[in-house]
Amino acid sequence: MSSPGGPSTGKRERLALASAGVSFRLKVAVVWTLIFLFFGIFFYLAKFDNQWMLDNLEFIARGLQFTVYIAIGGIVLAIFLAGIGALGRISSNSIAFGISGFYVSFFRGTPLIVQLFLIYLALPQVGANLSDRFPSLPDGFQSALILDAAVAGILALGLNYGAYMTEIFRAGIQSINPGQSEAAEALGMTYGQRMGRVILPQAFRVIIPPTGNEFIAMLKDTALVSFVGVSVGQAEIFRRSQLLGRADNRPLEALIVAAGMYWALTALFTVFQSRLEKRLSKGYVRGVTITTRERPAVEPPPQAGLA
Repeated sequence: MSSPGGPSTGKRERLALASAGVSFRLKVAVVWTLIFLFFGIFFYLAKFDNQWMLDNLEFIARGLQFTVYIAIGGIVLAIFLAGIGALGRISSNSIAFGISGFYVSFFRGTPLIVQLFLIYLALPQVGANLSDRFPSLPDGFQSALILDAAVAGILALGLNYGAYMTEIFRAGIQSINPGQSEAAEALGMTYGQRMGRVILPQAFRVIIPPTGNEFIAMLKDTALVSFVGVSVGQAEIFRRSQLLGRADNRPLEALIVAAGMYWALTALFTVFQSRLEKRLSKGYVRGVTITTRERPAVEPPPQAGLA
């Protein structure tokens, strides 16, 4: 009498044995191929205007330069602010600790879209009010606070992500053994020398992976800049897809093209991030080499006549 589930169990075992000789990468490639095949069939059945997407791909792709420009500007500002904020968060100076704590609390506690509108719309009003109250201010003061949409987006993204990355940098710095700093201090290094030569180079190995993730997230959040309104000549991917989709009554097709471009961007920068992580991990990830001392397999018998 066969046990319950016997035939199905045997079939699973035979399938597992048959697939044991297939590499893992090939299996993943087959899975991805099937997924893309499914999406291809779905596109065909849903009757998307594929020709329209191909014809307007170049127009939407012109927004890539502005998307990358805003993201790179934002991440550079965020790294700068996060470095200063992290040093303030671990500082024993009450002023530095209080300012950095307020910065992190405010920008983590308010939505990014609200911060974007505050910078883009509130700063010009603040400049006008201050110019009315203080006529002695320079003539260019008010106009300096009227920011371009891309600049406002860079400031908003940099300030917001800098607050989150402050905690990443703080955790990375504090992950280094305190003995490293004590040894550097014993050698007569100043605080700046200890941080620049000993602590930060080691902390970067911990900081880089989450920072790369923040940059990839920032790439996608550049789409929020479209809500403040930008001209077509300076529009990023999402804004261009919005304008074109509404004009041609193809909003869904336009959004699909934009989503594909964002996906391609994140995939590209993910590859760069993985290579950078691998490069930084050199010297820390070591292969284990086990050496064994050669010895006879069988102990020699004791010599005759010895006690």
